[in-house]
Amino acid sequence: MAYPKRFDGRKNDEMRPIEAKAGVIKRADGSGWFKIGKTEAYAAVYGPRALYPRFLQDPEKGVLRCNYNMMPFSGSGDRVRPGPSRRSKELSMVTEKALRPILNLSEFPNAVVDVFIELPQTDAGSRCAGICAASIALADAGISMKDMVAAIGAGKVSDQKVVDLSYAEESHEEGATDIAMSFVHNTKELTLLQMDGDVSKEELAEIMEMAKKACDQINEIQRNALKEKFQAE
Repeated sequence: MAYPKRFDGRKNDEMRPIEAKAGVIKRADGSGWFKIGKTEAYAAVYGPRALYPRFLQDPEKGVLRCNYNMMPFSGSGDRVRPGPSRRSKELSMVTEKALRPILNLSEFPNAVVDVFIELPQTDAGSRCAGICAASIALADAGISMKDMVAAIGAGKVSDQKVVDLSYAEESHEEGATDIAMSFVHNTKELTLLQMDGDVSKEELAEIMEMAKKACDQINEIQRNALKEKFQAE
């Protein structure tokens, strides 16, 4: 069975509604909130601050640590088991790698920047929402950055190439390919590429172009969230 029309009526290159805010957690050094469809993520940044124990310190550059956590009641499927899991550790690692290229870590040797990401509600695209929220939070914290990172899931449902798959699309009976991607805005450097499924090389190139355009739109929303926060102060 083909997939002639998306379940929620969106165009193939259309994302779910997006909202974003900066400075949502007052006691953090920086924070951000990002919502796409029913998936929402909060990110809080603490630091740069001295890294302990001392043997973990790097005298040439700072360290970025990310902690990704889905709340037990957040999932669209089964209840998420509380506490660290193999999945949360993996997504913490890929989030760190997605964000590290934009940070000037050499400006704070022997220090650490901690990023905590919490997801109270998810409907696909959770790792990408977390990265988008964390990018806002890092900028809000005043961390020295080269640019911002935006992330989106894109892929293929049956025979259609689409942006921002929903949970229903990921679970399509004919199968779906979901590719999580993140890009540095100005250089279009790819900082995350994780694929669940199969596509041809030609299809992947087309899907990546769709994702880049979507991330340009997300970047504008991220920057507007920061402008609104600082204009209100």
